[in-house]
Amino acid sequence: MHGEFESYDSIKKWKDEHILKFALDTKGLNDFHDEMMRSASKLALFQLEQEFGKPPCKYTWFVMGSGGRIEQGIISDQDHGLIYEDHTEEASNYFKKLGEELSRGLYHIGYPYCEGKIMSSNSMWCKSIVDWKNQLLKWMEDMSWESIRYLQIFYDSRTLVGEKDFVDELKYRIFQYQKQHPMLLQRFMDNIQHIKHSVGPLGQLYVEPSGKYEGCIDLKKAAFLPYVNAIRLLAIKEGIEETSTLERFDCLCEGEAYREELLYYKQNFEKLLEYRCILFKNADSYDDVHYLNIKNLSKFEKREIKNILRDGKKLHQYVQGIIDKGCYNK
Repeated sequence: MHGEFESYDSIKKWKDEHILKFALDTKGLNDFHDEMMRSASKLALFQLEQEFGKPPCKYTWFVMGSGGRIEQGIISDQDHGLIYEDHTEEASNYFKKLGEELSRGLYHIGYPYCEGKIMSSNSMWCKSIVDWKNQLLKWMEDMSWESIRYLQIFYDSRTLVGEKDFVDELKYRIFQYQKQHPMLLQRFMDNIQHIKHSVGPLGQLYVEPSGKYEGCIDLKKAAFLPYVNAIRLLAIKEGIEETSTLERFDCLCEGEAYREELLYYKQNFEKLLEYRCILFKNADSYDDVHYLNIKNLSKFEKREIKNILRDGKKLHQYVQGIIDKGCYNK
C-alpha cells in the first residue's frame, strides 16, 4: 500500500490504478476500500487541523451499508457517520466541518454521494454520543417505517477511524431495548417484508422490461437484500456485533438452534457474492454492479439463480416464524 498521500487527486489516482486487482477478491477489495477511505479521512483531518486545530475530543468515524458489512463492489457510494465524545458547541461545530470535508474528500476520490444523504455531512449522522443515544431511543420508540429503516442502517455500522467502543455501546442499546420490547423485532420484520418479485409461477425469471437494464435481474433488490435483511434481524435478536453477513451467518450457526437451517442459506449467499464478482468486470457506474443479464448465463446458472431467489423468500418465512414465536409465544 502507498504511504502518505498529499492530495485527494493522488489518492484517486492510486485507487483507479490498483482497484481492479481486487475485482474477484471480495475481502481484498473491501480491505482496499478501507485503506482508501482511511487515507481520505487522514487528509480531511489534516486540512481541518490547519485552520481549526486538533479535534477537541475523542471521536469515531464509521461506515454503514455495504461498506459496514464488508460487501462493497468495485463502485461503491458513501454511507458514513461521526460520533464524538463531548456534548459541547465547540465539538459540534468542529465535527460538522469535519463531516463536510470527509464527504467532499470521498466524492473527490471516486465515492458518489449517498442519494439518501446518509453521510457525516448530514447532522442526522454526525452527533455527540449523548445525542446519538437520544436519537436511537427516538427511532426505537417511533412507529414510522423511516425510523426502523434508520435503525437497520445504523446496525450495519463499523468503525473505520477512532474509538470502536462508541459504536459498540450504541449497538448494545438496540440489543437491550429489543430484549425488553420484543415487538421491536416485529417492526423490523414488517419493514423488510417487501421482496422484489423475480420468479414466476412457472419458473420464469422476471427481468427489467425496458431501459438500460432491459433483460437483467436487479440482484441487489431481488437477491442480496432478502438475505442481508433477514440475517441482520437475527443478528439484532441475538446481539451479534459482527457486521458482515457471512460473519453473522457464522455466529448464528455456532448455535444448534440455527445451524441446520442457516448453513444452506449461507452457501446461497456465498454464491451470490461470486455472481456479483462477474458483474464487476464491466461495471461503469454504481448501478451497473447490481444488474445481471440472464442472457449471459448458462442453463445451470439460471437454475441456480432461480433457487437462490426462491430461497430468499423461504429464509424470510423462517425468520418470521422465529420472530412470531418470540413476540406472541406461538
